[in-house]
Amino acid sequence: MADIYQLIKQDHDKHRRVLARLDETQGDSAERRELFETLKREAEAHTAAEEQTFYARLMAEPDGQEKSRHSVSEHKEAADILEELEEMEFSSPGWLARFRSLRQALEHHMDEEEDEVFALAKKLIPADEAKEIGADFEARKVEEMEEA
Repeated sequence: MADIYQLIKQDHDKHRRVLARLDETQGDSAERRELFETLKREAEAHTAAEEQTFYARLMAEPDGQEKSRHSVSEHKEAADILEELEEMEFSSPGWLARFRSLRQALEHHMDEEEDEVFALAKKLIPADEAKEIGADFEARKVEEMEEA
């Protein structure tokens, strides 16, 4: 069974691939719309499951609260940009510029999470519990995807 760190990293790798493909799209194309919907659905399900399992547990540790709050605030920032993009004309030059700011924010967040947050969490959360959190994360993400 995969632990929470492996599962989050797998999602991040998928998100990075979708972001790169989306960045190559042009205009109001079916491909841009499809990739955007994939990114939005995946990111929202990932974020909700991550906050309800991994970050909820990390916030229970006094030493984990600051990093957790920072990460959750980055989730909110990304969600706000996703909402803006959804409301913009997909063919406007501003759409791609705003998307690129989202891509930069998400890639920064994923890198920071994998490098800094995981290192801290591995000190605070026992390995066997990380596997339990992973199972909870997977189940919660499935529920979120079904609701999307």
